[in-house]
Amino acid sequence: MNYFITTIIGVYFGIVLVKSEVASWFRIQSMFKFDEPHMFLIIGSAVIIGLISVQIIRRFDINTLGGKTAASPNKDFNKGTIIGGTLFGMGWATTGSCPGPIYAQIGNGEFVAFSSLIGAICGASLYEIFRSRLPH
Repeated sequence: MNYFITTIIGVYFGIVLVKSEVASWFRIQSMFKFDEPHMFLIIGSAVIIGLISVQIIRRFDINTLGGKTAASPNKDFNKGTIIGGTLFGMGWATTGSCPGPIYAQIGNGEFVAFSSLIGAICGASLYEIFRSRLPH
């Protein structure tokens, strides 16, 4: 039953991505060329909603559905984050897709997104292979 609910939520999320044009390679390309504010407004509103949500969770000590504490651990800065973020951004700008919308793009009939999917799988696999030798 959990897989069914997860699938329904995933399909709904994909529809939202497509209808809001967040999964549109054209909108993503326009964002990286600074042609229009559409994506910046969506990302900015998501950040604001996330900040408010985290503050509510902390202030009211809200637990997960499993009853566990919903705390976010402190993370130390490492230069690998900058390198990985730069590579991620370059791939996002080049392909017009990041891992979230790839499936929505494919579901919307944009089959060129299969190349992004293959690239994401290869990149994740390479990361796993070389993780121990990457900068911390």
